[in-house]
Parts: sequence; C-alpha cells; structure tokens
Amino acid sequence: MPVVLYGRGAWSLTLREEKKLRVFENMVLRRIFRPRRNEVTGEWRKLHNEELNDFYSSPNIVRLIKSRRMRWAGHVAHMGEERVVYRVLVGKPEGKRPLWRPRLRRVDTNRMDLQEV
Repeated sequence: MPVVLYGRGAWSLTLREEKKLRVFENMVLRRIFRPRRNEVTGEWRKLHNEELNDFYSSPNIVRLIKSRRMRWAGHVAHMGEERVVYRVLVGKPEGKRPLWRPRLRRVDTNRMDLQEV
C-alpha cells in the first residue's frame, strides 16, 4: 500500500486510472489469498471479486486515495494564506483552459471527492 499511495495528494484520477488501480489491487489480493479448491468438483479456481472483498475487509484503494486526498486538502486549508501550498490549492490560475475536455483541476477533484466520500 505505501508504494502505491506515495504522492497521492497530487493525483487527479481519471476513470481509466481508477480502473487500473482496482485491477492491480485485485491482482495482488488474488496472489495473497491464492486459488481455492472447489468443494464439489475438487478443481482449483480463482477467487471472484466479491470473495476477495469478503476476505479483505479494508476499503478499496480508490476510496482510500480519495479520503487521504481530502484529509490533505483539509490540512492545507488550515495553513496560513502566506504558504505557497495554500495559494496553489485555493488560487485561480490565469489564462484559458484548453478546448474539448480539459483535465480536471484540483478544485474539481476536491468537489467530486466530497460528494463521494
């Protein structure tokens, strides 16, 4: 977990990145919990996602990233206005955003995280 979550305060996850993180988490959990033998047929099989969630009761990695990102934003919000990190979080950059579908800004991700978490 520490390796995957390093620098998570600066991430603005796209849906594709969220899916990749969930796939990675399930892959690691399948390796930890190993395949199970079917009691009826005696054949080995991989664990389904629901079974993995039953064995591993911790929240999924995407929810953990979002909650830690919100905790970091709360920490920065309590900093003084003279701090650079606070100005980056609250400030509005000048200029126009690109056409089509621009990347999410920090403010956009914070709002979405608040609604979800």
